[in-house]
Amino acid sequence: MEHTDYTDEQELIIEGRNAVLEAFRSGRTVDKLFVLDGCRDGSVLTIVREAKKQGAILNFVSRERLDQMSETKKHQGVIAHAAAYRYASVDDILHRAADRGEPPFLILLDGIEDPHNLGAIIRTANLAGAHGVIIPKRRAAGLTAAVAKASAGALYYTPVAKAANLSAVMKELKELGIWFVCADMDGEVMYRQNLTGPIGLVIGNEGGGVSRLVKEHCDFTASIPMRGDIDSLNASVAAGVLAYEIVRQRMQASGF
Repeated sequence: MEHTDYTDEQELIIEGRNAVLEAFRSGRTVDKLFVLDGCRDGSVLTIVREAKKQGAILNFVSRERLDQMSETKKHQGVIAHAAAYRYASVDDILHRAADRGEPPFLILLDGIEDPHNLGAIIRTANLAGAHGVIIPKRRAAGLTAAVAKASAGALYYTPVAKAANLSAVMKELKELGIWFVCADMDGEVMYRQNLTGPIGLVIGNEGGGVSRLVKEHCDFTASIPMRGDIDSLNASVAAGVLAYEIVRQRMQASGF
């Protein structure tokens, strides 16, 4: 795939105890660790031990300094500076599926702008066994400290690829036998759809949903039945509901 060679390096600031600990445990190179001076909490001491074990530069600083450095304002007394994050390629994601002997299961995000939604979807992708996430290069959230924190560490285990043109990626993936289902309120109820086999789940922007061009490249649309008084779900919640319907159907098809 010609367009999937695109990679992008970005300094990653990781905040929060769980996210920092997962960064160490996943093998990510952490260059510097900033810790609240005098903090003796067990989880922080565990992080400090991991930092020493891996040779990260340790800095014990005041709460004011941490507050100034923090992007999320929820640092919990620890901030790590990790080696630049390198995006995966779409080919990397397909190889991951092949290595597991599974039909590809991809999640494509058409313009998700809220980093908390992006992080939550990456977390869901990991837990649901998706092989990777594909996001657009422009007009969408990238991988930031807020995304890392919202993913609860899943970012370090789940490949995320950037595509200059989501529709072009879908066109090439369709030639490899992957079908695409688009989340859409006007679609057929998801329980009546066959969501097994090689599949890409497309989730749209928080406000406008899936764009017209991307929707045209989807093979079918699926809706989530709703019985309440409002007419839509948060994007990350919708992604979770549909992802787990795919999981359910895959397990049923395999006789689990």
